[in-house]
Amino acid sequence: MEPQKPFSMLHHLSLVVRDLDATVRFLESTGIGPFVDYPPMREYTQLDVPDEEGFFNTAIKCATIGPVQLQVVQPGKGRSIYKDFLEQKGEGVFHLGFVVDDIETSEAEVTAMGLGVISSGRRDNGSGFAYFDTADKCGVTLLVRQSPPAK
Repeated sequence: MEPQKPFSMLHHLSLVVRDLDATVRFLESTGIGPFVDYPPMREYTQLDVPDEEGFFNTAIKCATIGPVQLQVVQPGKGRSIYKDFLEQKGEGVFHLGFVVDDIETSEAEVTAMGLGVISSGRRDNGSGFAYFDTADKCGVTLLVRQSPPAK
């Protein structure tokens, strides 16, 4: 079996918005949803982010649409890559997230392609994420994520 490539399995797309609740209400009124809270950001214990306060104060809600998740993100107090995006570009699609089997291996493979990591985090269970500096190359940030083990 051929090893999974980092950008071969789309998991989610992420919208950054100013008003999470209003956006979710609108989307649910169109039949998209239901939305649920993203797992607590405090589960990430190893972080390489612009500002931990900004990371931990980010609010995210998710809905599953067929095989893909839609994440709606509202930056909070402090600096974050989401807040930077909102201030520089306004509301819109911030990133495409791809699920991988091994976050460490996938991050290494992507950096070997010459793409820099702009933010990353890991949970104690080995799952985590890495955002790559791709927006100027393809119009959107690309992310790889390893899901937590099933409970």
